[in-house]
Order: sequence, then structure tokens, then C-alpha cells
Amino acid sequence: MSVVYDLVVIGGGPGGYVGAIRAAQLGLKTAIVEARGALGGTCLNVGCIPSKALLQSSHHFEVAEKEFSSHGIKTNGLKLDLKTMLGRKDKVVVDLTNGIEFLMKKNKIDYIVGFGEITAPGEVTVKGDQKQILKTENIMIATGSEVAPLPGIEIDEKLVVSSTGALNLPKVPKTMAVIGAGVIGLELGSVWRRLGAEVTVIEFLDVALPGMDAEISKTMGRILKKQGMKLKLKTKVTGAKISKTNVTLTMEPRDGGKVDTLKADVVLVAIGRRPFTDKLGLDKVGVKIDERGFIPVDEDYQTNVEGIYAVGDVIGGAMLAHKAEDEGSVCAEIISGQTGHIDYNLITGIVYTHPEVASVGKNEEQLKEAGIEYTVGKFPFSANSRARTNADSEGFVKILADKKTDALLGCHIIGPQAGDLIQEMVVAMELSASAEDVARICHGHPGLSEAVKEAALGAGGRALHI
Repeated sequence: MSVVYDLVVIGGGPGGYVGAIRAAQLGLKTAIVEARGALGGTCLNVGCIPSKALLQSSHHFEVAEKEFSSHGIKTNGLKLDLKTMLGRKDKVVVDLTNGIEFLMKKNKIDYIVGFGEITAPGEVTVKGDQKQILKTENIMIATGSEVAPLPGIEIDEKLVVSSTGALNLPKVPKTMAVIGAGVIGLELGSVWRRLGAEVTVIEFLDVALPGMDAEISKTMGRILKKQGMKLKLKTKVTGAKISKTNVTLTMEPRDGGKVDTLKADVVLVAIGRRPFTDKLGLDKVGVKIDERGFIPVDEDYQTNVEGIYAVGDVIGGAMLAHKAEDEGSVCAEIISGQTGHIDYNLITGIVYTHPEVASVGKNEEQLKEAGIEYTVGKFPFSANSRARTNADSEGFVKILADKKTDALLGCHIIGPQAGDLIQEMVVAMELSASAEDVARICHGHPGLSEAVKEAALGAGGRALHI
């Protein structure tokens, strides 16, 4: 007699494996199908985790090279061992993927390696070493996203690379061109710049980190240039000529002008990602997708076909691992008969460059467009004691509050440990705190979080240390 599951999850990334664990916790007999042969999805295998490992290693290298002497630490003969650095990154990935596989066993989830296709309502066919047909009451699609291609430029993962290839370059290129000044482009561009590459970032829009608070984007651009990264904004890449050893990009000003060229040893294409819904059998069972390839879902994450749900990158919105995890968990709770809700206004956006950038809620441009009157509390890390002692004082904290009610509307940070500092504001906003509430909370001294308190004080016009 064949096994009938309560839930089959297609995709083992953050949305899928977290959804599977939550479903199992709630008593649902669950299977997870993943074609990669390793759980964790893009994020863990070729995305957030390996990139953060390299960001950490390359930051250590740059600090040793440029900043140790000011601390009275003398170094001689500093040398990069790229093979060891990449090996450390790979070990971090393997350890974490093994950890997730252990969690599948711990929660009695059947982990099936292969490509999952929905072949009928309540049926998933897995193509792997052996073909398997899984019967199930519910299906959760969590297949994530893939690199968005740039027309006319073929990615070979050698000279023209995606984020995947950029994580495994066998040597530091002398020159690197990055197409796209978003999170992925700036993070990976920063890694190779720190290790010695001359990096030029080409962006179609007006600023680095488009979509962030404009002041944050402007400040980030200034800091990146100071670090040695070249930025070509309002520029369109129109073609690429690949030789045996390098790539020549053809570019032109976005708003019209003279055609230009740029030669680089390696080109990183980082213009974004698109949902992965190919060959899942959605057409066979009538699951609708929109014109951009995303799967529309209702408030319960159910598609237009009863019993088939979708979470994470495939449903649109911010393509973030933590968003996908929350959706997977809430979706499992709904399938099991509970209720769940996500406040998408409180999903953080974090960039792990140095300094880090973190954002939650509305930015100034959005508030102006909505006609909402607001106050601004802003405090620079240059006036924060801990940041100064750490010699890490670039950037600021900006808090936006409703002018009439003092309710927190948004927070934007560029500076040391911004990705951790932002979480205080997420909790405060989730609990409907005001700027004054945050300002009146005692923050430990000397601490980076004091900059958050001072920005909250500033929203009321009474910052103390500036």
C-alpha cells in the first residue's frame, strides 16, 4: 500500500524546509522533494550563506592589510590563501546543509532527492534515481528563484558569471565588472575588491541600492567610492564580446549619449532573480502564473487550485530567505487548521557590505508619496562612543515617526552591525511603539544600540549627544 502524505513540499530552500518542519511539528505526515541533492536552497548553497562567509573572510583580510597598524599590530608578509578561504566557505555550507538534513530526520520528514512535478491534483511525481509517485492531500510549492539573465550576454560561469560563479573564482581577477548595483552585486563586488580586484559596478538606475531610502543609497554610493569601487550609474549594458581571457562590455548612457566600452577579466551579472516555476507541471493541473512567472496566491497562500499552495520567491514580493521562512511556517499552520499572518511592512531588508545597511517600514520617499506627515530622528555613528572605539563610525541611524501620533513608520540604518540593530525597531514597530517609547528605554553604554536611542530622541527634537 502506497503512502499518502498530508503535505508534500516541492523545494528544500528556506520556505520549503521550514514549512516542512512546522507541518511535521503540527502532526502532518510530510515529505520534502529537492532536486539539488542538498537542502537549504539557493540561500544556503549558492547565496546568502557562502557569500556571507566570503564577506567575513575578505573583511578580515582587508582589516589586516589596512587597519592593524593603527591598533599597534604589526604584520609582515601578509598573503592571501584563496584556496583555504574558499574551502572554509564550502565547509560552512556543508555543515549547515547536513544540519538541515538532520532536522528532517529529527522531525520524521521523508526527504526525497529528485525533481518534483505535479502530475495531477494530489499527486507529485519525483524524477531522480528512481521514479516515485507521491500521493498527498496538500502540496506546497517552494521552488524559489533563479538568476535573471541579461539579454545578449551569455553566462558561462567562467568569464561571465552569475552569483554562483562569483563564489568560486579560482583566482582574484585584476579587473571585475559588476552589472547591477543591488544587494548581490555590491556584496560580491565588495568581496573581490577587498581581495585585490579593481571593481566597476554598472547600474541602469540613478543610485546604488535602488529602492532603499534615498539618503541611504546616496551615502552608500559615497562610501563605496571611498573604498575604491567605481560606480557607473544611469548606464545600460548593450552587449559583450568574449575572448579567451577577458570580456569587453559595450555600454551607453541610459538617457542617451556616446557609446563606451569596458574591458574586464570577469563580469558578474547581478540584475536580479526570477521565479523558478519551469517544468513543475503547473499547466497540467491548472495553476495560474502571472505575466512575470510568479504564482498568485490568496491570503492563505493557496493558489487558484484547491490544495496547492505556494510560498517564497515564487509568489513575488521581496526575495528574501527570512520572508520565505515565515511564509512556509504560516502556510503549514493554515494547512493544519490554524491561522497565521505576516506583516510585510516589517520584513527587513539587509545588505551585508561594510558598512552594513538595514531597513524596515517606509522610507521618506514612500511617506512623501503617500502624503503622510512625519518627523525625522537621525544620529551619526561618528557621535557614538562604541563606534568610535571600534574605528567603525561611518553612517547613521534614521528613524521616521508619524508627526501627529509619534508612531514608528520606518527605520533605516547604514553603519556597523546595522542588520542586528534593526531588529530592535522591528520589535518596537510590531508592538506599536512610538519613537518616544524607544527613546525612554535604557540602552547599555557604550553600545552601538545607543545610536538607535539617540535617533529616537532626535525624532522628538531632543537628541543628547549631538
